[in-house]
Amino acid sequence: MSTSVALITGGTGEIGTAICRQFHADGYTVALNCHPADVERSETVVAALRKDGIAAELVPFDVTDVDTCSAAVSDIEKRIGAIDVLVNAAGITRDATLANLEPDSWNAVLRTNLDSVYNVSRPALTGMTTRKYGRIINISSVNGQRGQLGQTNYSAAKAGMTGFTKALAREVARDGITVNSVSPGYVQSPMIQAVPEAVRAKIVKQIPVGRFAEPREIARAVSFLASRDSAYITGIDLSVNGGFHIG
Repeated sequence: MSTSVALITGGTGEIGTAICRQFHADGYTVALNCHPADVERSETVVAALRKDGIAAELVPFDVTDVDTCSAAVSDIEKRIGAIDVLVNAAGITRDATLANLEPDSWNAVLRTNLDSVYNVSRPALTGMTTRKYGRIINISSVNGQRGQLGQTNYSAAKAGMTGFTKALAREVARDGITVNSVSPGYVQSPMIQAVPEAVRAKIVKQIPVGRFAEPREIARAVSFLASRDSAYITGIDLSVNGGFHIG
């Protein structure tokens, strides 16, 4: 049984998978969370990782359910090992301008993107506090910094995540636990490739480095914040967006 486990919520998405690959290289045993309704697709992701020699365990549970999260964290620590690193990467979008944003879409995004951070971090902290060591990294977004048309729900959740990060960092700093967030910009993925080429070109023009991020570039930032070398860094939001947050 490993004593160094990294749990990644929403871990079978593009960024989560890149983080998994990086953490495997860093020597962690990786537990990848997905929603129970997404198991079939997620199993193919995990199978592909294993083909590449990356051992990752799929742990389906609903991050919006507080009791389920507590039970899942307990199960992971009993079966797999102590959770030294938690990456809160679960997220969804339900885009609409506020005038057209239905309560269900507001609530779904806040519950998945923000409430989940509380739901999983709280039980994970129990073991970290006992062991006097831990790393929590929350995946925020440039749109939590800048705002984005049609994303009041998403932007509010991501901005809330930054506040959560700073407050929790203060609470647990003397327990050897750091809490930070990473705010990616636009990342090269099937989702961005589905955007019309003309729209993608307009977005790239607004990014000072002139391109989208590669998922592994986000993963490298997360890896650094998860390392023992980052022990004096806590309560920060690390922007990984090619300068897009500048304005």
